[in-house]
Amino acid sequence: MMRIIEKGRKIKLSELKKMAERMMDNLVKVVVDTEKEIMVVGGELHSDEEALLLEKGSKQENIWGINIYPNEKEEKFVEFDSIINIRPSFGNKSIMVEKEEIRWKIIKILKELIDYD
Repeated sequence: MMRIIEKGRKIKLSELKKMAERMMDNLVKVVVDTEKEIMVVGGELHSDEEALLLEKGSKQENIWGINIYPNEKEEKFVEFDSIINIRPSFGNKSIMVEKEEIRWKIIKILKELIDYD
């Protein structure tokens, strides 16, 4: 089940670990809106999570797909790859979030929305 996580409604790292156990790669697919500073977790596909945010009024240019590996630390915790990130019209030509400033914004949002137990 997909959930929107926003300020004041953090998700526990232990919950993310349980979600990851259900996925074959021990990861959680996440889509982050860098403008609204919210994220969606629990979808099978980034595109499902993206659709939910668009339905809720997010703008395409602010939505980024990532993978979280909740059992990992530091640089291995987040992977900035998703097919939904391919948006040449917004300056992103690959599956990777190319702009460092956007990656840092995503990390900041994760720190605000995840309760690291």
